[in-house]
Amino acid sequence: MIAIGGDGTFHGCEALAKCWSGRVIGCPGTIDNDLMGTDFTIGFATAVQTAVEAVDKIRDTAESHERMFLVEVMGRHSGFIAVHTALACAAETVCIPETPTVIEAIVQDLHKLKASGKGSIMMIVTEGGGAQILNDQLNDAGVPFSTRVVILGHLQRRGCPAPADRILASELGAYGARAIAAGETGAMAGRIGDELKLTPFADTYATHKPIPQRQLDLLDILAS
Repeated sequence: MIAIGGDGTFHGCEALAKCWSGRVIGCPGTIDNDLMGTDFTIGFATAVQTAVEAVDKIRDTAESHERMFLVEVMGRHSGFIAVHTALACAAETVCIPETPTVIEAIVQDLHKLKASGKGSIMMIVTEGGGAQILNDQLNDAGVPFSTRVVILGHLQRRGCPAPADRILASELGAYGARAIAAGETGAMAGRIGDELKLTPFADTYATHKPIPQRQLDLLDILAS
């Protein structure tokens, strides 16, 4: 059996292995990109593409009306979608679970941007942070822009798959089938760099997948 999914699916695979002697290999299918053992998961590129297209359209309104938009993307426990969307759209600020959200510091930075002549702001927020709650906190703290909230929600979980996802799914599906034919079981097929690898199911969700520091540093550069 080849199971396609995230940590919940792989928990199920481990439970199945205790009462079934067949071979089980997993393929990482989750838009959150939160599994260890692979650089990217199937569906992540499509979700980011959908979010970027939406933010690009919202940016037009933000600029014409001189407003700040808080755009909520999916990722309750992982900020990968938010970070990649923010980088692709040159968002001025981002709120993710991996870094602390200090309201006073954000408002201070927004005042600096306002003083520098910035007329509109795009803020990307993960669903775990809650764009509406964050919006209320920012307004209570004296945010210098008129704000609006847009929640993309499940819009990110559908649509025409991005080419990168199609290729990744084909690579990992074929690799998983070869692994089963070779007698492998109890692991997820992933791609790290240019190398295809198997990672035991338990190791794929044992630790939180970190956001690369270079991407967080780049966010700061683009925001300034």
